[in-house]
Amino acid sequence: MADTVLVVEDEKEIRELLRRYLERAGFTVLTTGSGAHALSVVADGTAALVVLDLGLPDVDGIEVLRAARESGRTPVVVLTARGEVEDRIRGLELGADDYVTKPFSPTELVLRVQAVLHRVNSAAPPGPVSFGQGRLLLDEERREARWDGELLELTPTEWGILAAVASVPGRVYSRYELINRVRGYEFEGYERTIDSHVKNLRHKLGPGGPDVVRTVIGVGYRLGLSRDP
Repeated sequence: MADTVLVVEDEKEIRELLRRYLERAGFTVLTTGSGAHALSVVADGTAALVVLDLGLPDVDGIEVLRAARESGRTPVVVLTARGEVEDRIRGLELGADDYVTKPFSPTELVLRVQAVLHRVNSAAPPGPVSFGQGRLLLDEERREARWDGELLELTPTEWGILAAVASVPGRVYSRYELINRVRGYEFEGYERTIDSHVKNLRHKLGPGGPDVVRTVIGVGYRLGLSRDP
């Protein structure tokens, strides 16, 4: 069954353009220009991914982004005219999985949607793996992480970063490597993007977060725990 993509965009011409390109790529597409309608679709879990314009007329797109994050792991690709770096970082810090600024190439946007969904849907080997004498537990089949027995509510990108550094504990991953492993390609501003996601990931891990995902100054990040036998 084709993945369903929800396009939330108040400009009808852009909505229809994205519908055509996404349907041509094999997706089922729902469209709306209303943030309120988007909130209801996100709540019922219909969409596998949301393409979201932040500048909506009725509900701030940030509220839709927060709802998508709170509803589970529905990935979000933000589409907006807000091109300032701080606006991009804010959206990413709130859990967006990618960020496309208008004007944009619809072909590139489709590729980004495919990359995000490929990461989310990729088959993974079964069985949880533990680190740090059982403190961190990663279950790639379920795409779940637990810290001291508590389930972490991670965005797809946060999960991808944690799974990447845990794949070879102790190995240092540059920001360039992480953005390509997690997103599937490089894009401008990747260093600050990764830093924002790592900051959120550490916050969810609690006070010991910086010791779990450690900074290697001038290089990148590594897992600060050993894999359990």
